[in-house]
Amino acid sequence: MTLYDRAAQFAPYDALAGYSASVAETARLTDRKIELAEGEIEALDRILGKIYRTLGDARYAITYFVPDKKKSGGAYLKTHARVMKMDEHRKALYTDSGLWIGFADIYSIEETEDE
Repeated sequence: MTLYDRAAQFAPYDALAGYSASVAETARLTDRKIELAEGEIEALDRILGKIYRTLGDARYAITYFVPDKKKSGGAYLKTHARVMKMDEHRKALYTDSGLWIGFADIYSIEETEDE
């Protein structure tokens, strides 16, 4: 028996290949998308209107929802950026960092100081 064949018989054996990865994926937590109240939606619409009139002038802290690709739910992310374009057809805004954020995914927008 060659040395390689002899070593192979002592190699670890994973009877449940992929099980640990599956358990880790199941244990990974995701957030539910928060449904905004009517008043919160109206407040966001007013802010979006202001942003549209002053594109590229101010920086904003935008909190938005990103759906998870593997399971239900997702995560809330926050970016600090200038809004450079608003696309009504796409129903999204475009930031100076190259990020498209859908209007329906926005949770909050706050004007911030220039850095």
